[in-house]
Amino acid sequence: MGQWTDEANNMPAAQAAPGLSKMLTLEQVREILNVKSSLVYALVRSGQLPAGQFGGRGIWRVRESDLAAYIEGAFAKTAERIAAGQIPQDHVTEDD
Repeated sequence: MGQWTDEANNMPAAQAAPGLSKMLTLEQVREILNVKSSLVYALVRSGQLPAGQFGGRGIWRVRESDLAAYIEGAFAKTAERIAAGQIPQDHVTEDD
């Protein structure tokens, strides 16, 4: 994934320690995927998108690397479905 920036200051955001992935809020995940919050929560609840709770209030976080893996997997599954004829070419439409 691309480098994150602090848009208010147009400076690179703090980098994760070597070997650690940046942690994203569920809102950031929603924005990246451009989907409704309910879908993000469903992905986390089902285990399709690994997430962890941190702190006394149990705030949810998703590793950037896990989100990237989820996205790559979604593209691969879609390509397989198209190749298998499960998604007709005329079925690909604009978002709602």
